[in-house]
Amino acid sequence: MEIKVLGPGCSKCKQAEKIVRETVTEAGVDVQIEKVTDIMKIAGYGVLGTPAVIVDGDVKIVGKIPTKDQVNKWLGK
Repeated sequence: MEIKVLGPGCSKCKQAEKIVRETVTEAGVDVQIEKVTDIMKIAGYGVLGTPAVIVDGDVKIVGKIPTKDQVNKWLGK
């Protein structure tokens, strides 16, 4: 599984990345997490707002910080 957290580095983007990383660690799941900060790459995903989270190529949330419950659902937990 691959999760990408999209955002240029604002406080909400950092919080989204923190929640994703904490939840993955707590779940004990083997997941590759990538932080994407390049605006052109973010736009390439069709995302107009940040933070955004993409799981295995599927955009899960845009413009909001995910909750741990949401991340757990994406992880199948």
